[in-house]
Amino acid sequence: MKQAISSPDAPNPAGAYSPALRAGDLLFLSGQIPINPATGQLVQGDAATQARRVMDNLGALLKAAGLSFDHVVRTTVFLADMDDFAVVNEVYASYFTEPRPARATVQVARLPRDARIEIDAIASYEAK
Repeated sequence: MKQAISSPDAPNPAGAYSPALRAGDLLFLSGQIPINPATGQLVQGDAATQARRVMDNLGALLKAAGLSFDHVVRTTVFLADMDDFAVVNEVYASYFTEPRPARATVQVARLPRDARIEIDAIASYEAK
């Protein structure tokens, strides 16, 4: 069984996808960019500001699914500029406790709306 998850505290999808999808004991969170859910606009600012908005968007989806960052087991961080890695990593780390999820971080040519960062995640209802 699959169940779509959304939240008024996370941006509406900009395409034909679910913000998050539960499949069994796993929750797959679509990539989040720094969109302010109240305005639908890209949050302006440095990499840290954008990273906080992305993490807050992910947190809203986790909460809507009855989970928290403690349930996240895997993430992928997409950066427009790898020079932002240290700043983004510091913000990212503040949302997790040990053991932190597995992660890949890659630099990409371009992100939607020319965002500096996008993060997707997988969470488990079994993990905590």
